[in-house]
This record gives sequence, C-alpha cells and structure tokens, in this order.
Amino acid sequence: MLGGWGGFAAAYAAFLLTHAIPVRPPVRPWLVARLGHAGFGLAYSALSLAVLAWLLLAARAAPFVPLWSPPPGAAHVTLLAMALACLALAFAAFRPNPLSFAGWRNARFDPKAPGITGWLRHPVLAALALWAGGHLVPNGDLAHVLMFGGFAGFALLGMAMIDRRRRREMGSEAWARLVAEARAHRLSQGAGPETVLRLVSGLALAGLLVAVHPWIAGVPVAARFWP
Repeated sequence: MLGGWGGFAAAYAAFLLTHAIPVRPPVRPWLVARLGHAGFGLAYSALSLAVLAWLLLAARAAPFVPLWSPPPGAAHVTLLAMALACLALAFAAFRPNPLSFAGWRNARFDPKAPGITGWLRHPVLAALALWAGGHLVPNGDLAHVLMFGGFAGFALLGMAMIDRRRRREMGSEAWARLVAEARAHRLSQGAGPETVLRLVSGLALAGLLVAVHPWIAGVPVAARFWP
C-alpha cells in the first residue's frame, strides 16, 4: 500500500469515489436489484467503514505539516461535538425521515410527531459535520485538516444536494409544507421511554468511542480528562 502523501491521496480518492458512485441513480438501482435494500445498506456501510479506516490510517502516516497548535480546551470541544453527534445518530436510528437519506420506513413518517427531523432535516450528515468539526480543532496538521475539513464540507454540501433533490422529487410546495409542519411540531413529543432509551444509547455510544479511541486513532482520549 502506498505511504506518505501518495497513500493519503489514494485513500482520499477511494473515499470520495465509494461515496459517490454507489448512490448514483444508474448504479444504486442496479445494486439494490441484486442485493436487496438491506443487502445494499449493509454492503455500503461495510465498504464505507473500510475506506474510512484506510483514510484514517493514511492521514496518520502522511508527513506532519503543522498549521496550528491545539488551543486550550480543544479536547473538551471534541468531546462535546462527539457527544452531540452520537445523540443525533441515536435519535435518528430506525426512524422515518423522507427529507433526507437513510430514513427507515419513510411512508410511516408523521410530521406531527417528527422526532429529531423537526430539529435536523439531515441528522446523519449533521453528526458527520459535528464529528469532523470537533476533530478539526485539536488536529492542526495539514493531512488531518484536509481530511476533517473535507468531511465537514462533504456533509454540508450533502445537505444542500439532498434538499435540492427532495424538492425536485416531492415538488417545492409539498417539500416546504412538510418541512414547516415538522418544525411546528418538534416540541409536541414528550420525554417518553423511547426518548430516554435513545438518550442513553447516544451517550453510551459516545463513551464506547472514547474507550476504543486508542485502537481506532492511536490517541488515548480518556487520559486527557482522567489522568
């Protein structure tokens, strides 16, 4: 496998291609027809995680070119961003969301009980942006700035592209009406057992990521808070 900047460029290109090609209109229907919706989702997730792991390793192996030093409290910013990202994922998991991608049984979406969709149209992409932005603060070298900055830009651009696609598919008026209704009812649901379960699951995921971070990224995050 390539090392240095060549390896980083190859991993970055693979990341972009594997996130662009499989979801294109000519390719995705062909894959879904052969793998099924569940099979496509599992295969796409496995491929994404594998390429992400490659890119993380390539960024660590790239030449160190410092751009800034971590500011005071950088680790706390990252931890807060990760906690919010994990909560966004927990509250979005297995919920219908016709306004974004990765929705589950979208035909069951009720704009009068929108869940997190009333707050975030694209919770998965928002989680990606939070993860990338939170990690950008303490990682001021060129390779990680390119990687995490690219992730954040990818997430923000993806939100705009999905909004445009959904408006085209649903019609501008229907899309705007659904967005407005979901926003109007975002406080309609109380903190029932499901809400508590999702809250606990999100915080547990954040704790798990802190625990395994030394093996994922080679950085013992917990030691920065509990020496």
